[in-house]
Amino acid sequence: FALYMCELILVHVPLQFSRHEPGVTHVLVTGGAGYIGSHASLRLLKDNYRVTIVDNLSRGNKGAVKVLQELFPEPGRLQFIYADLGDQKSVNKIFSENAFDAVMHFAAVAYVGESTMEPLRYYHNITSNTLLILEAMASHGVKTLIYSSTCATYGEPEKMPIIETTPQLPINPYGKAKKMAEDIILDFSKRTDMAVMILRYFNVIGSDPEGRLGEAPRPELREHGRISGACFDAALGVISGLKVKGIDYPTADGTCIRDYIDVTDLVDAHVKALNKAEPSRVGIYNVGTGRGRSVKEFVDACKQATGVDIKIEYLSRRPGDYAEVFSDPTKINSELNWTAQHTPI
Repeated sequence: FALYMCELILVHVPLQFSRHEPGVTHVLVTGGAGYIGSHASLRLLKDNYRVTIVDNLSRGNKGAVKVLQELFPEPGRLQFIYADLGDQKSVNKIFSENAFDAVMHFAAVAYVGESTMEPLRYYHNITSNTLLILEAMASHGVKTLIYSSTCATYGEPEKMPIIETTPQLPINPYGKAKKMAEDIILDFSKRTDMAVMILRYFNVIGSDPEGRLGEAPRPELREHGRISGACFDAALGVISGLKVKGIDYPTADGTCIRDYIDVTDLVDAHVKALNKAEPSRVGIYNVGTGRGRSVKEFVDACKQATGVDIKIEYLSRRPGDYAEVFSDPTKINSELNWTAQHTPI
């Protein structure tokens, strides 16, 4: 049924999506059914952008797309295309039948632990698929790219906080695949007048303040997921308790330190990046709060917020993890006028 729907949508692309329209910016949001992509789509639609979501729903959520379709039912606002970005024929068909002004490329598998177990999947899904997107953009004259990257490209730097010129020495396949994708984008940008913005996220948490969207990984993926999701699953009784991996790191309480950035702030950074994107210019920005918090601090905050005494099981370190990582957001503050608003965990 999903494949049939894909063909139906691709063959009958609404006229508004197939042509450029003065005063309307049409954004392709890859992975727009996923956690971050759906929140970005919501913000773009609220700001009167035209949005096309492409997602194969391997990690995305049909429910998120349904919510967005119900919120923005007017013709020419939102379309959803079920397709795999690893299929070059599908990608070229999508670009040939739609008039995109910009691409926000979120689509990616994104779990550090999983990447150490399935490295080839990560290189294919992240690096190879980004190459296909760039080739399609080049072929069809789409000149603006906002790329979803990660602080995992830095690995475990000797100095904190991390600035944009901190050496990129990733220590897991997820970070390596993202850095390779960045390198491809940067090499290509030197030969074109493309406007490129690369946003390196720190640890994303939170959800739409009005409760319309959130994060809902399938049960089999939860073991790889974010500490934030696991905390609330434990508080709700969805899982029996919380597994904290690693309590012997060289930090004050032995647990990892991360820079937790709210998804609402994150998508605000994307919109500001899109508005500031300029031809023949590359912008690279860290998106974080500038403050590190330990896993233990996060769990304690979750206990306090929910009133649940969450059961905790302490385990050995997760492969590919690093002890401490937090950002210096000075550059994005000054150049994009962006500051994290949701900072108290």
